[in-house]
Amino acid sequence: MKILGLDSSGLVAGAAVVEDGVLLAEYSTNYRKTHSQTLLPMLEQLQRMIELDLDTLDAIAVASGPGSFTGLRIGSATAKGLGFALDKPLVEVPTLEGLAWNLWGASGLVCPMMDARREQVYTGVYRFVPRGEGFSLEAVLPQTPMEVEELVERLNGFAQAVQFLGDGVPVYGQLIREKLKAPFRFAPAHMNRQRAASVAALGELYFAAGKAVDASSHRPEYLRKSQAEREAGLAGEA
Repeated sequence: MKILGLDSSGLVAGAAVVEDGVLLAEYSTNYRKTHSQTLLPMLEQLQRMIELDLDTLDAIAVASGPGSFTGLRIGSATAKGLGFALDKPLVEVPTLEGLAWNLWGASGLVCPMMDARREQVYTGVYRFVPRGEGFSLEAVLPQTPMEVEELVERLNGFAQAVQFLGDGVPVYGQLIREKLKAPFRFAPAHMNRQRAASVAALGELYFAAGKAVDASSHRPEYLRKSQAEREAGLAGEA
């Protein structure tokens, strides 16, 4: 089974190919360029480096949201375009689940946080449950937008050790240090941001479990309205 993973849900843009549980290639950047400039060139580089014939893919896994509205649209459009052109199914990998998969096998709770502005994060709380020779990911709190203080209160209620990752950590790390009563750690540099390799690896498992859609059915999962939509709503109410 060969899966292409794409993630442009945040500042990181990445593409990766996983085949039968082995990462063949990954290209990732965390730099101030628009993903429309980077995602397709990354894929072209991967194709050349591993002599990838896109027709040999079984599916395309994409970080389906939440995240940056622009980034999600770019990733979604890229995945849908490939799905249509190649007649391949898409595997929708929730962004926070893909992030949590970076810490595969971690004990305690895993809490990815993406900065959503306005004192909020996109977040979820997960644990790894032993299953067969590996683990499955269990959502203790499914992904949702939430104020950071409310998240910390909920984590205090769980009273378990927590491992944090995501671009929300440097923004709200001090608040966590001050108010979280449970033991906690922050993931290191090679694990703390979105990785297309995790999207592809988790996508491989989801595809094997029958979790796939055709390209025409895929829609990003924004979880909340964009700023423009919120402002338009307020203007309408006025």
